[in-house]
Amino acid sequence: MLQRRHWIAATAISFASLALPAFAADEAPDALVKRISGEVLATIKADPAIQAGDMNRIVALVDGKIMPNVNFTRMTASAVGRYWRQATPEQQKQLQDEFKTLLVRTYSGALGEVKDQTLHFKPMRMQPTDTEVVVRSEVRGKGEPIQLDYRLEKTPSGWKIYDLNVLGVWLVETYRTQFAQEIGAKGIDGLIASLAQRNKSNSAKAS
Repeated sequence: MLQRRHWIAATAISFASLALPAFAADEAPDALVKRISGEVLATIKADPAIQAGDMNRIVALVDGKIMPNVNFTRMTASAVGRYWRQATPEQQKQLQDEFKTLLVRTYSGALGEVKDQTLHFKPMRMQPTDTEVVVRSEVRGKGEPIQLDYRLEKTPSGWKIYDLNVLGVWLVETYRTQFAQEIGAKGIDGLIASLAQRNKSNSAKAS
């Protein structure tokens, strides 16, 4: 089940994040996700290196296509919770860097599992004044459809993703529980050290 969540989350991040700047500021959030899903699927299927788990290619994809369309500061701050305001600017930067590496390492292998799945969207109701929305969808392939929702916020440069719901579990909430336990036991520096060690271990396993 966890591995399937990893695959879906990786697909979700990829589907939802390859936005074209010319459209981003004016495009509705559901239209944004719908338009780019096909483009990202084509990118993954056309790149054997990504499918094989090449970390350099995956990091390039994340940095070039995904991160510009995710409010990663908000995502990290939400995952760290109330402790975020206690962290120094340097600690906040370290937390973002290590959290990003953790997510890339965790979900990289799932990119190669993208085959014939399709993404189907549910009708979205929103008011013109809304600044935060949830785009709801399902991933359909073999087996039962899988719930996949996105939380987005409106920014001056367009809509940005800051959380994902995979199989009924919001990604940020999952990590918030883990991070709170780490900080409670070892402090903010302890969480940073723990993430760094986890990333180091994941890197060694991949090599």
